[in-house]
Amino acid sequence: QVQLVESGGGLVQAGGSLRLSCEASRSIFSINTMAWYRRAPGKQREWVAQITSGGSTNYADSVKGRFTISRDNAKNTVYLQMNDLKPEDTAVYYCNKRWALRNDYWGQGTQVTVSS
Repeated sequence: QVQLVESGGGLVQAGGSLRLSCEASRSIFSINTMAWYRRAPGKQREWVAQITSGGSTNYADSVKGRFTISRDNAKNTVYLQMNDLKPEDTAVYYCNKRWALRNDYWGQGTQVTVSS
C-alpha cells in the first residue's frame, strides 16, 4: 500500500527554522530517489530537493545553502531541514519519489508559513 505522510510544518518568522519529516511506504522509499516539492498559493508544484538511496543530494537554486535533505533508510523517512526561512518559502510541502507525476499518489502535505 502506497503511503506518504508529511509532518513538521508550521508558522515561523522570517529567519527561523523548521524540520519536515516524511514517512513513506517501503514500496516507494526503497527503490527511489526521494524528493521534496512545494506548492505556493496560486503557483504550480515545484521541485525543491532530492536525495538518492546512496545519499547524493541536489537542490533548487532558491533553497541552496538554506535547506538540507536527508534520509533514514531504516525508518523509510526523508527529512528537510529548512533554515533562514523567507516569506517566499511559504507553501504546502510534499514528499514523493523524484519525477513523480501529477496523477501519482501524493500525501496531504504539510503547510509552512513564513511571516515577514
